[in-house]
Amino acid sequence: MIAYVTVGADDIARAKRFYSAFLPALDYGLKEGPEGLSYALPVALGQSPVLPDFYVKPTFDGHPASAGNGAMVAFEARTQKQVRDLHTAALAAGGFDDGQPGFRAAYGAHFYVSYLRDPQGNKIALFSDNRDEPGRDG
Repeated sequence: MIAYVTVGADDIARAKRFYSAFLPALDYGLKEGPEGLSYALPVALGQSPVLPDFYVKPTFDGHPASAGNGAMVAFEARTQKQVRDLHTAALAAGGFDDGQPGFRAAYGAHFYVSYLRDPQGNKIALFSDNRDEPGRDG
């Protein structure tokens, strides 16, 4: 099980605008500190944390942050409309389009996805695989 994912950012305020445009809609709460941003899903009293957490932090070595070539973080939305809405919100918050919302022939019939780049260039996917919605062929 993946416990957490971390991406680097040189401008934490800019990263906060981007990630806060869509992660709260997916139930992630934000804690800020001198070490950066920590997004986590809520934990019911007496329950184990829902993983993974998502962190946005300055680099530890002090060198500029860079996006990983081939690396991507995917967040699951509830519906196709939510994918579209969050994609739009992320673009308005400083993100860059890397693939408009829609179905992709290479994926399952219900896999609806959009791709973005955060202000640092990290690749982000927003997807829904909701079987209660029409699929690619229907």
